[in-house]
Amino acid sequence: MIVPFYKSNDRAFTIVHGDCFDVLPQFDFKFDMIFADPPYFLSNGGISYQAGKVVCVDKGEWDKGGTPESIMEFNRKWLTLCREKLKDNGTIWISGTHHNIFAIANLLTELGYKILNVITWAKTNPPPNISCRFFTYSTEFILWARKSPKVPHKYNYELMKAINEGKQMTDVWRLPAIGRWEKSCGKHPTQKPLALLTRIILASTDENDWILDPFAGSSTTGIAANLCGRRFLGIEQEQEFVSLSKDRREELNNLGIKYNYVVKLKDLSYLDSIHDVTNEPQFGYASELPF
Repeated sequence: MIVPFYKSNDRAFTIVHGDCFDVLPQFDFKFDMIFADPPYFLSNGGISYQAGKVVCVDKGEWDKGGTPESIMEFNRKWLTLCREKLKDNGTIWISGTHHNIFAIANLLTELGYKILNVITWAKTNPPPNISCRFFTYSTEFILWARKSPKVPHKYNYELMKAINEGKQMTDVWRLPAIGRWEKSCGKHPTQKPLALLTRIILASTDENDWILDPFAGSSTTGIAANLCGRRFLGIEQEQEFVSLSKDRREELNNLGIKYNYVVKLKDLSYLDSIHDVTNEPQFGYASELPF
């Protein structure tokens, strides 16, 4: 039986402590959207540059790679489980770098998904290249695919156009990396910015929709989902990060902090699309998680 580590009072945010390979087969609930930031398997003793310091890029045991065959099987397994948890018109977003994203794209096609876009996230504040032997890494890729080639998916075209100054939204997104204000409860080593997840969620879901993140980390997906009036289930195997997820969600109970989040996102034209913090979204409960 699945026992949530934490569930918000409005039941719109649930985090489960466990491995998605163990948790996902235990229930039959279907989601409108999935966001996945799987391990890139890059923790191999390399170095990077953060906050003016040279740091090791090793993130933890969960990011240490195996053989190419074992990594491929890992990705095939979670992508198969996620497809089973999507509604027929549901979509999945997967973030990555050149190290893993192309292999994942091939698996999506193999498993019956239909790739819709390959988003290039161009970071407006990338870390410098300390080796000075190649071009500075400043982008990540995000695959967007739907479950079925034949069933239409959700895409809020007019909203995306509206927040892009009345022009069609392209597949190149110029957004900053995570800001200091997003680390008030602590930091996950691969934490994604709220601005990025907010755009993804607004693009492909409606209010009250259910969103799954099988590698939840610090649950940026869930924070963005709740700010946009969506509901969230996250699965995370590291105790440190489920605790961080809980703390981040509890922060939103403070209207002052929640308002500050919305103001920060205002610069990216999302304010009109995010609920007024003085009027809590009314979540419908006709469709509930079975735990």
